[in-house]
Amino acid sequence: MTTSVPSATKGSLSAFGPARSTIEANPLSKDELQNIHAYWRACNYLALGMIYLRDNPLLRTPLKLEHIKKRLLGHWGASPGLSFAYIHLNRMIKKYSQSIIFLAGPGHGAPGVLAPVYLEGSYSEIYPDKSENAEGLLRFFKQFSFPGGIGSHCTPETPGSVHEGGELGYVLSHACGAAFDNPDLIVAAVVGDGEAETGPLATSWHINKFLNPIRDGAVLPILHLNGYKINNPTILARTSRENIENLFKGLGYEPCFVEGSDPDTMHQAMAATVEYCVTKIHDIQKEARTTGVAKFPRWPMIVLRTPKGWTAPAEIDGRKVEGFWRAHQVPMADVSKNQAHLDILEDWLRSYRHEELFDEQGTLIPELQALSPEGHLRMGSNPHTNGGVLRKDLIMPDFRDYGIAVAQPGQFEAENTRPLGVFLRDVMAKNMTNFRVFGPDENTSNKLNDIYAVSKKFWIEEYFPEDDDGGELSTDGRVIEMLSEHTLEGMLEGYLLTGRHGFFSTYESFVHVIDSMFNQHAKWLDICRHLSWRADVASLNLLITSTVWRQDHNGFTHQDPGFLDVVCNKSASVTRIYLPPDVNSLLSVANHCLRSKNYVNVIVSDKQLHLQYMDMDAAIKHCTKGLSIWDWASNDQGSDPDLVMASAGDIPTQEALAATALLRAEFPDLKIRFINVVDLFKLQPDTEHPHGLSDRDFDSLFTLDKPIIFNFHGYPWLIHRLAYRRRNHGNMHVRGYKEKGNINTPLELAINNEIDRFSLAIDAIHRVPQLQVAGGHAIDKFRDMQIEARSYAYDHGTDKPEFSNWIWPY
Repeated sequence: MTTSVPSATKGSLSAFGPARSTIEANPLSKDELQNIHAYWRACNYLALGMIYLRDNPLLRTPLKLEHIKKRLLGHWGASPGLSFAYIHLNRMIKKYSQSIIFLAGPGHGAPGVLAPVYLEGSYSEIYPDKSENAEGLLRFFKQFSFPGGIGSHCTPETPGSVHEGGELGYVLSHACGAAFDNPDLIVAAVVGDGEAETGPLATSWHINKFLNPIRDGAVLPILHLNGYKINNPTILARTSRENIENLFKGLGYEPCFVEGSDPDTMHQAMAATVEYCVTKIHDIQKEARTTGVAKFPRWPMIVLRTPKGWTAPAEIDGRKVEGFWRAHQVPMADVSKNQAHLDILEDWLRSYRHEELFDEQGTLIPELQALSPEGHLRMGSNPHTNGGVLRKDLIMPDFRDYGIAVAQPGQFEAENTRPLGVFLRDVMAKNMTNFRVFGPDENTSNKLNDIYAVSKKFWIEEYFPEDDDGGELSTDGRVIEMLSEHTLEGMLEGYLLTGRHGFFSTYESFVHVIDSMFNQHAKWLDICRHLSWRADVASLNLLITSTVWRQDHNGFTHQDPGFLDVVCNKSASVTRIYLPPDVNSLLSVANHCLRSKNYVNVIVSDKQLHLQYMDMDAAIKHCTKGLSIWDWASNDQGSDPDLVMASAGDIPTQEALAATALLRAEFPDLKIRFINVVDLFKLQPDTEHPHGLSDRDFDSLFTLDKPIIFNFHGYPWLIHRLAYRRRNHGNMHVRGYKEKGNINTPLELAINNEIDRFSLAIDAIHRVPQLQVAGGHAIDKFRDMQIEARSYAYDHGTDKPEFSNWIWPY
């Protein structure tokens, strides 16, 4: 094939007319061109049938109202362009035996993906009732956007999908994660031009700075400019070709344009362009792998400009449809009530000449079947898209070896996350091809920097001599750091869904950046639980650190523990929340999470110095149970307690223990039971969450009628939400973050939100009947101590040593 690569010209922004392309070649023979176009016609016929038809799938009889779905749902606009790209990638798979997977950013264009997946046979293999004949095609049509069927996106039910696209912006970051450590894989990622307007997508163009051409696969972005969103133009579609070219050259890509609507010339242009890009990727990888030198290459990308709703009627009722926003969803939503529109739909369906494409049984004719790859090379059957079949368990060191000795509880402080960094270092060392650590420029801040001893931060961009001073950058690094939580989360999700393992740490206040990404991933996992053919994938592990109670120096903007509330909104089958209070419990939790599958595990642990409470044996037992009575902090053995003091989180635990000590010093006869919660979902009944306690066990621990003071890391109402059905809930009084803070000392911040030792002790006196009068003097004393703490903080800028250096006195 002879190609030339001229500079892109300014030209027209029109998506119509003969092809205009950067790569000028005609690689397809007459027969190849005819067959590829026929295959595309079949895809378009199927896409349209999915949206409209519930009967008469091959139009063996004239179309009637009873053949039309009562509710017309789905998106036509992006579908023809998606299947157009899909079939040209198929040609490269067959020609080069190249492993390629397809990620559809415009997830609402699912018909354009489902159609070629069905035609290649992948769909019928997984769903035998959707067989490759007229009966199967009818069921295939009817299930789309239909009760009991499948959604209108590339949902988990879609073979070959690891990216739903229901929320826009993540296709490139998912693609990058899929390409990591998959040197023989090309991930074709179609970016919708509406999607390209989102913040996550904008930052993820930088994935080309994180792919090592020696050990990683490649991402082939295909920016699909079809001009419109739901009912507005898209920005990039109205941006000149020259500016688009300059934009992507500036980002480090080699943009290759394919623009137009004429099928014959567009097929030739797309065939030439896709082949140019695939061979360019091969050349880049060959050079890097031959020389052993990883350097930043100019990866190719495709800018595909086609009409919105390509091949739809140009006009309906005198109003523009093809090439306009009216083609975005269902171009005619009233065909069941409008005979004229029903006639237009029939003409539209028959314009694809489907009778030439399917035999009498409704099966794709052999010469078109031959265009599909075979076996696992089909994009709908590529094992990377069902990553659990490729997943291998991590080789794990013994987490017990990384713990610290604790002879007596609450006597000394240690940084909770630093030993975790040592543990992750050795996990990385034992799994150098299927484990990565992600963080937004904060791994050192979060005390995980021991991982750099075995794997540095990946860096393939420009390098300065002074960069050697830190010594943590390398083209061979496996730690991925970028100041975009969106992009990192997307990378990790793509990595996990294609069969690998990872760990992500981020500041608590800014984990909200990925709220909706977490939501989408949790929904994906929940649906996969009901699909027997989807194999188990490694859990998504999030370490939430730099927490609210140690953001006294950064102020109000950095104080927000509300991500836990978001997690609790998702299905109990896939969500887990852990609040280990010390080093050894954090290691036990992290070990469990790294070994787990099909969950989102959220671990909350601050990075600063904290009191240590449990030796390793005690920590393992505590974490296994999820919550337990701390006998060493309790004095109710052999009798009913007068008060239950409970905690979840490191600082709330410290303050609850200090309050317990204050109460015991003032009221030696007061019986206090101290409970620490590490697995937050233990508070829910076992009928609502698989980790939940039975009502009997909960009553045994928290009593039937005694007051409970619960000091919580996050917003207090979350505990009430989890425990509202419990028998003694009416006596549960929760203290947590109340949006009261700024530049404070740590203790002052706790006082502002009433989780401090003095507020808790006073609250307990108010709640215990025998202390409500007798405790007056103690209340006055504790308030004096609280005032003293505030005054000292304002005078000295730090907390009073007797408070900040407090240790457990018993």
